[in-house]
Amino acid sequence: MDLVITVLVTVVTVAPQLSGRRPWWVVGAALVAAVPLLWRRRAPLVTGAVVGTAITVLACVHALPALPYGTVVCAYTIAAYSGSTARWTAAVVGALGVVASLMLPNEPVESYGYAALSFSTAWTLGTGVRARHAQIELLRERALRVDEERGAAVARERVRIARDVHDIVTHALGSMIVQAEAGPILTRTDPGRADAVFAGIADTGRTAVRDLRHSLAVLRDGPEQARHQPGIATIPDLVDGARRGGLVAELVESGTRRTVSSEVDVTAYRVVQQALANTLEHAHATRVQVTLDWSEGHLSVQIHDDGAGARPGAQPRVGRGGTGLTGMRARVEACSGRLFSGRSDPGFTVRAELPLVQEI
Repeated sequence: MDLVITVLVTVVTVAPQLSGRRPWWVVGAALVAAVPLLWRRRAPLVTGAVVGTAITVLACVHALPALPYGTVVCAYTIAAYSGSTARWTAAVVGALGVVASLMLPNEPVESYGYAALSFSTAWTLGTGVRARHAQIELLRERALRVDEERGAAVARERVRIARDVHDIVTHALGSMIVQAEAGPILTRTDPGRADAVFAGIADTGRTAVRDLRHSLAVLRDGPEQARHQPGIATIPDLVDGARRGGLVAELVESGTRRTVSSEVDVTAYRVVQQALANTLEHAHATRVQVTLDWSEGHLSVQIHDDGAGARPGAQPRVGRGGTGLTGMRARVEACSGRLFSGRSDPGFTVRAELPLVQEI
């Protein structure tokens, strides 16, 4: 395109000089007023200065074509592709150059208006092109940012699914293992309780399968499946499962229950689920208490057991080198909460402080 423009401007600028039998240096000035346009994008200011000087020389000898095509193209190029400082500098110097090229050969007053209209039109077109390029670049950056955010969302969703699967499996297997170990003993000593234990194993397995389906369905059906996730309302089911596992389990709730975000809802459930799984499998506890304390701005979720320590051969309990505490802390911090854990007298306590979303 630059080559085509340069050829066209060269033809309309040089042809009148050849037909009018002008001196060679006038033809040379006409060439200088057109040929440098080939480099107008690389060096717009330098090109404008060279072409403008040549146009002024042609104007002084009354050899100017019908329109100073070279300087008009340069004005468009500077307006479209130069920076702010370069544009203002070119506008001031160019205006002075145009006035000089009209005053020196004593051009009529009408020529000033004609030149002003030509250059202002070229400058306006160039400004429009620059604005269009800026808009395209803005849209490109926005699309890139959207892609990055989408990738980050996918990564977060993968981490969430991995945590859900970990919590579901560890809770279910821990509860089932404890109940399965107690089942044969109760079969000999208390057949009635043994039946309840085996029924509890079946219930725990069915619940785990259901939760796994809901957690993994997001990979197939998208984020809409998030509304099927368990939450605070199903925490009593976890406490019932702990009772079936042989613990004296109690759920205490204080304060007025408030509206929470779906993320906080699921996080509270998963914290209780993971902590109870740890208590059942590793804590060697007899009692556990789950406390939900609602305040004006936060929900405190606390799980306290009276465990005396891990049984021989058991894996480290949460907070003792296992991955359960790490997953819990990541969940809680993801919704701007805080997690506290440590030994108490007696037993072990896990407490999560979660922010509330007030109902408007």
